[in-house]
Amino acid sequence: MTVFGRCCGVLWFATLPVLLAACGPQTPTPNPKEGEEYKNGSILGGEGGLQILGPARRQEAEQGGGGIGVNSFLWRASLDTLSFMPIASADPFGGVILTDWYSPAGAPGERFKVNVYILDRQLRANGLKVSVFRQIRDNSGQWRDDATGADTAIKMEDTILTRARQLRIAQTSSEK
Repeated sequence: MTVFGRCCGVLWFATLPVLLAACGPQTPTPNPKEGEEYKNGSILGGEGGLQILGPARRQEAEQGGGGIGVNSFLWRASLDTLSFMPIASADPFGGVILTDWYSPAGAPGERFKVNVYILDRQLRANGLKVSVFRQIRDNSGQWRDDATGADTAIKMEDTILTRARQLRIAQTSSEK
C-alpha cells in the first residue's frame, strides 16, 4: 500500500466518528416560506442546527452562555459597569475586557485602567477577576504607577456580580 493510500485510510478513519455523530436522531426543520427566516437559525437538524460537539442550546441558555464563550450575564454586567470608561478590547469568547486609561473629571492628575476576566460559564463569584490600575501625574508631567485601594477591585467585582444577578432575575421573570 502506498503512503497516499495509508493517509487516505487514516483520514477516513479519523472523520468516521464525526460523520456518525452527525447521523444521530434529529427532528426535521420545515422549509421556510419565501421571506420567512429559519426560527432556530439553521437549516441543519432540529433545534438550532446540527450539534456535534459542545453543550445543547437549552443548556447554554440556562447557564447564561447564549452564543459567547463565557457567562452572558457576567459579560453584559461587566460591560454595563464599565460603560463610563473607554473600552480598548473586548473578547466575548475569551472573556476578557480591557479598558483604556480613564481620568475622572474631578481628578485630572490621576487615571485608571481596568481589566476584567470572566473565568467561567457559570454565574459564580469566583468566575470573575477584576484588576484595577492607577497612575498619577508627577511634577514633571509624567504618569507613574500608584497603588489603588485594597478593596477597589473587590468593590468592582461586587458591582458586576450584583448587576449580573439583576440581569438573570429580569430574564427569569420575563420568561414566566
